[in-house]
Amino acid sequence: MAASLALAASLTGCAGSAPSTGGDITPPASQGQPADSPSQSPAPVAETPPAEPVKGSRDNTIRCLVPLQDGVNLIESDVASIDFSHSDDGYVSVKYFGQVPIIKLRVTGPDEVVYTYDLKTNDYEVFPLTGGNGDYTIAVYENIEGTQYAVAMSEVINVTIADELTPYLYPNQYVNFSENSKCVKMASDLVYSCNSDLEAVSAVYDYIINNITYDTAKAESKPTNYVPDVDHILDIKTGICLDYASLMCSMLRSQGIPTRLEIGYAADAYHAWISVHIDDIGWVNGIIEFTGDTWELMDPTFGASTNDAALKKFIGDGTNYTLQKIY
Repeated sequence: MAASLALAASLTGCAGSAPSTGGDITPPASQGQPADSPSQSPAPVAETPPAEPVKGSRDNTIRCLVPLQDGVNLIESDVASIDFSHSDDGYVSVKYFGQVPIIKLRVTGPDEVVYTYDLKTNDYEVFPLTGGNGDYTIAVYENIEGTQYAVAMSEVINVTIADELTPYLYPNQYVNFSENSKCVKMASDLVYSCNSDLEAVSAVYDYIINNITYDTAKAESKPTNYVPDVDHILDIKTGICLDYASLMCSMLRSQGIPTRLEIGYAADAYHAWISVHIDDIGWVNGIIEFTGDTWELMDPTFGASTNDAALKKFIGDGTNYTLQKIY
């Protein structure tokens, strides 16, 4: 396992004086030079360039899946269209082209969990189908005034997911990345020396908790239905829990590691975290830290802003986390 998840002790070098020779001894003058001549400057020592990183045995090729809207299974109204041609991959695409400026989308799965989104563009946006196999109701709502909305379109689609992991490899509105995203390139660089998916998760996790700081002001003023911009978070290096989780999700999915963005409560606080799927282990639920032989719940937000003792006391066996939604 990567040493970054272990506590490492560092050796402190001693920069003391040269040892005493036992008396007041004047070093002899250089041969052929008077003793009172100025000493010659030592020859400059060439700096050793940093060692090149060693390529690990794990393939760090970027693997970004691209959602498609090819119209094989398409339902249209006069204001919106729902493309579920690839619902078996765990996503649906919705586009609104009416005239009302404020639009909501509601996705209700067979598990009866209701997901509400804002439609933010006039192009197709991608939404995950994470409620398992069965009937999903996809409904588009137009704002009338204030908090009042009218149904503009509502359809029921039957979904059979071909591979339960695939929904957690594609981008969607909350985990929005592509092969051109800066965070995707950085993820490939971060895992260059890794030998396994475990090490890759560790490398990405360590980068995020050590480089992204928690934005308290943003957390206090976060608007409803806030959607992260992962490359912007990478640039400004600060964010809220949803930013941490979305960024880590994007990086790991782009490396072919199925990752769930999960939202719910950490104790009494509304919160976001992730779970990852590792071959031969399965889903590691709630954020992870691998200590060498056991998994512990870990959270990139708390990992960046909380000391180890307080974090482990809070996380415990995971009962402080209550899952509500998965993206």
